[in-house]
Amino acid sequence: MAARCGQPLVWCALALLLASWNVASASAQAAPGRIDNIQGVFDRPFSCWKPPPATRANEMDITVVVSFMRDGNINGQPKITYESEQATDNDRLEYRIAVMEALQRCTPLPFTEGMAGAIAGRPFAVLFRHRKPSPQPTEKRAWLTTKIL
Repeated sequence: MAARCGQPLVWCALALLLASWNVASASAQAAPGRIDNIQGVFDRPFSCWKPPPATRANEMDITVVVSFMRDGNINGQPKITYESEQATDNDRLEYRIAVMEALQRCTPLPFTEGMAGAIAGRPFAVLFRHRKPSPQPTEKRAWLTTKIL
């Protein structure tokens, strides 16, 4: 009879365990807007970036190496490691300012707990690329051109 009384207790304990596991797994998922993957570390700073207007600077690629702490703030000083060769001194200055402003706007990055532990202190080389949109080709149709015979 003792075995029968223990059996419902085991089922009850198992049900409680499963219920608590479901609650824990639901809370472990990323909340909207939280960064839970490596791609988010690259996408978020780029989404905050406002390149200099074409009137002040030419097209350019610039790479910054940055690492983050667990709380999403920048660890140390970001370092510019690459700038396009054809860039002038003025272009370099404009783009450096734009990149640092983007990092200021976006930090602290909202990491999930798991992601914060995984990336803390690791360097990331984030590429900022600015290109002007290419003009749409104009279509020439033979039946629309005027010919004088």
